Amino acid sequence: MGKEFLSDRVRSITSSATLAMNAKALELKRQGIDVISFSVGESDFDSPDSAKRAAIEAIEGNFNRYTPVRGIPELLEAIQIKFKRENDLEFELDEIMTSNGGKQILYTLFQAILDPGDEVMVPTPFWVSYDEEIKLAGGVPIPIKTDETFKLKASDLDGCFTDKTKAILLNSPNNPTGAVIEWEELEKIAEICLKKDILIISDDVYEHFVYDGKSFRSIATISEEVKNKTFIVNAISKTYGMAGWRLGYAAGSKDVIKAMASFQSHAASNPCCIAQKAAVGALIGSQDSVTAQREAFDERRNFIYNELNSIKGIKYKNKPEGAFYVFPDVSGLYTDEISDSLKFSEYLLTKAHIAVAPGSAFGGADEYIRISYATSMENIKEGMRRFKEAVTSL
Repeated sequence: MGKEFLSDRVRSITSSATLAMNAKALELKRQGIDVISFSVGESDFDSPDSAKRAAIEAIEGNFNRYTPVRGIPELLEAIQIKFKRENDLEFELDEIMTSNGGKQILYTLFQAILDPGDEVMVPTPFWVSYDEEIKLAGGVPIPIKTDETFKLKASDLDGCFTDKTKAILLNSPNNPTGAVIEWEELEKIAEICLKKDILIISDDVYEHFVYDGKSFRSIATISEEVKNKTFIVNAISKTYGMAGWRLGYAAGSKDVIKAMASFQSHAASNPCCIAQKAAVGALIGSQDSVTAQREAFDERRNFIYNELNSIKGIKYKNKPEGAFYVFPDVSGLYTDEISDSLKFSEYLLTKAHIAVAPGSAFGGADEYIRISYATSMENIKEGMRRFKEAVTSL
């Protein structure tokens, strides 16, 4: 045996189960098999015309040089306008930065604020990359158990604080559950965070996808004191159907933003210059595509929720209020051979040629699977037909 060249840091990483399932689905598709993928959180809508035009103009205008690490001034200004227009929040330009997608902006933030052993509270179930990114930055993710509604309550934080607690990470609307934290609870959580003197990281990437007459409100609007303790993380990927453009952004304390930019200057430099121009087009252009997505997702949500509740063995009473995922309890369908969410997901892929994400990937929620309805109604109807047919033979 030769010398081990891989670092302990890299060897400790757990690969993304959602991307792994999607990779298996793509491999089957390459073999000519008709696979319907519900495994990846990626809108089936096209990027808005305003983004496409801005990108084309940038290319034709030879906009191909390095930009400032935090982003071009017009993009920072567009984000500043967005926060005021949609969230009633005011940020200075030096309190805003951009990165290569929401994942990198989160990772850069963790690198900027965490020392070895620092703890970040993360309500469960949670997005697959949260705990891995925290650990890669030397931190310790502390899972916070929620009840069957998946909505974090202030009382859930009792006994969870230590002298190492640095931050709490909130994601509402939530991936994978679609749960939306009640505003009254957010106010209580913010008050506790102020008393404990910890940071609030608010991942707002699904802010525009809230249903049933509800609307999104940023925790940072509670008070100026809360705003000063909050870092908002967002991206153009979900809102505008621009996942592949890779453009995320954050807003918060200028001292931390400056530190994040310093780290990013060595890790990646600036985000893609063309993607930056496209993001400007999306943010300042017509927002009709956002409304169209929300209306389509709402229709799909209602259909797939009703379909799942018609299947004997599935427990699913908490209708998701946001994002574009359903998270049903399918443990009533498990058998001696198919005894966990990963095996169940693999069974659906092999038997029914539909790809879903195992709940175990989202903080150990092994009774559940995540199904993304960010795909066409045609795919959803056919996928649910295949799902029902597959589980009746268990």
